[in-house]
Amino acid sequence: MPDRPGRVRAEPVMGTVVSIDVRSPLPPAELDAAMAAAAEILHRADEDFSTFLPGSWVSRVRRGEHDLAACPEHVRAVYRLAEVCRERTAGRFDPAWRGDGTADPTGLVKGWAADAASRVLTQAGVPDHCVNAAGDLRVRGAAAPGKLWRVGIADPFDRTRLVAVVEGTELAVATSGVSERGEHVVDPATGTPASGLACATVVGPDLTLADAYATAALAAGRDAFDLLAGLAPEGWSWLVVDDAGQLAHSACFPGPVAAAASVPPGRVPE
Repeated sequence: MPDRPGRVRAEPVMGTVVSIDVRSPLPPAELDAAMAAAAEILHRADEDFSTFLPGSWVSRVRRGEHDLAACPEHVRAVYRLAEVCRERTAGRFDPAWRGDGTADPTGLVKGWAADAASRVLTQAGVPDHCVNAAGDLRVRGAAAPGKLWRVGIADPFDRTRLVAVVEGTELAVATSGVSERGEHVVDPATGTPASGLACATVVGPDLTLADAYATAALAAGRDAFDLLAGLAPEGWSWLVVDDAGQLAHSACFPGPVAAAASVPPGRVPE
């Protein structure tokens, strides 16, 4: 059986590029409309949640111009999810991480927006697709008839190689790390940049939560293992590489895993 026709759209949004990869026999006009609707969802999320846009709901709430009760339901829902994640991660994911008395749920918005775009594609009759929001991915259906989606997890110390490949469908894959954006995650427990881990990948059923859990694991550093182990009964799997290049993963990780990551720059191999 031949592969399904595919099309990829690269959408600059949320300060990054989100790729929408679809595999569908729909007529071109219908496929274009479905992809445009998914892209519109991403831009709407940026307009509603960006802390860089003064007119976003998040910016207005943080300035005290509105309270949450005045926000649309989907905005309130994201704030509720952020609070659920704070409780579930014992505060390692914390919407109050800025320490200025305001809540900022944007640590999970990228995953939430990609999940929302994926739902729009499914509702439009495109069940086989991958939405990749700068390394946080939602895959559904099949990459081709009888073929699972395969998502590579880059080595944080050598971006030319992989430390693992996630294989599956109906999955969310989120990775948080320091190799591309530097020390951008703050440990709420200390108020300082997270340390101890170079990257954390979480795989499970929901990209919003996977995004938050990966961020929380990176923030927790070497204390992440208890947090991650506690997610296993809920259907989550994980992989981490620490700042010394040591790799660890859950027993149920859905795909092949390398024996080790690369040696970090400046460290002598043992």
